Amino acid sequence: MNEIICPNCKKAFKVDEAGFADIVKQVRDHQFQEELENRLNLAEKEKENAVKLAEANLRNSLQDILSKKDQELLEVKAKNEQQLTEKLTNKETEIAQIKAKLDNAELEKKISVTEAVQKIEKERDALANDVKTKELEKQNLESSLKQQFSTELQAVKDIVKYKDEEIARVKDMKAKLSTKMIGESLEQHCELEFNKLRPIAFQKAYFEKDNDARSGSKGDYIYRENDEHGNEIISIMFEMKNESDTTATKKRNEDFLKELDKDRTEKKCEYAILVSLLESDNELYNTGIIDISHRHPKMFVVRPQFFIQIITLLRNAALNSMQYKAELALVKSQDVDITNFEEKMNKFKEGFARNYDLASRKLNDAIEGIDKTIKELEKTKAALLSSENNLRLANEKTDDLTIKKLTYNNPTMKAKFDEL
Repeated sequence: MNEIICPNCKKAFKVDEAGFADIVKQVRDHQFQEELENRLNLAEKEKENAVKLAEANLRNSLQDILSKKDQELLEVKAKNEQQLTEKLTNKETEIAQIKAKLDNAELEKKISVTEAVQKIEKERDALANDVKTKELEKQNLESSLKQQFSTELQAVKDIVKYKDEEIARVKDMKAKLSTKMIGESLEQHCELEFNKLRPIAFQKAYFEKDNDARSGSKGDYIYRENDEHGNEIISIMFEMKNESDTTATKKRNEDFLKELDKDRTEKKCEYAILVSLLESDNELYNTGIIDISHRHPKMFVVRPQFFIQIITLLRNAALNSMQYKAELALVKSQDVDITNFEEKMNKFKEGFARNYDLASRKLNDAIEGIDKTIKELEKTKAALLSSENNLRLANEKTDDLTIKKLTYNNPTMKAKFDEL
């Protein structure tokens, strides 16, 4: 509906699209008729002005000529009649020529007016044809738009009808399902989604139902994954919760978090995830993946559509942490290398001290043997030789002690000494 204000009474009234199009057509036709009449009147006025101007110019030129001729006649009058007769003849000839020019001007005027009228009539016919063409295009466009709108409207009605039927069918199905069956349908959905991607992304993963209820409770599913060396990459305890729309007592996600954390701890899982359709109107849980580690460590609440995404995120983070674990193991092995180096140093010190102690004892024995009898000289000599040999061995061990030998089969200490 379009609102139109009357220019006389200043009152507003509404018309439909057909009435509004009729009013617009009347206004356009009226404007076209007025413009056509204005152009015809203007051409008629221009024609009259052109005729009047031509007549005035001819009269002025004729009067000028007549005045000049009269003056010439008065001047020649005194001379001779022959010249007067010739001039009169010339004058009559010129008058005839002027009259002929006037007749030609009138004829040219009529021709120009006729051409102007024909031109304006052609423009009028062209404008009329354009108006008819525009009207036809408008009608065709209106009919096509109406048909398209009706088709789209019917399609929307069909979609709405189908959705209403589907909603009614789902509500009826949920009303017929028991609470256990509703929960199992969510578990089957998650298991199906995981099995779709198992051959591609989770070939080495373990994802099975938790059947161990020895502690009095159990979760729904356990996810575990190890690397090629048998080291655990990640482990997750899953709990799936759903309920019927017609359930009288509505459960909350918070009611299941404590029990889920207990199951995660007992089954020695790193993470705990609640996949829930509860509290469907809660904007917090509808935003995506909710981290509730402030309530229970390493715990998340997600909607079913984020089931695969949360596994992927946690798995990728765990794979990245494996690199840091490997670096930590390398640091521990370096500590072992340093310990081995210290043990070698201690063994060397103990061996050197033992050799030095033996040499000192032998030397004391030799000094004491000098004060004894000659018979003891051979024994003293042997003791001295033995002492010298031990000192030589100790000296050789000292000379033979090099950084290269100490760092042999010990890459950590070799790198440390090279760095120094």
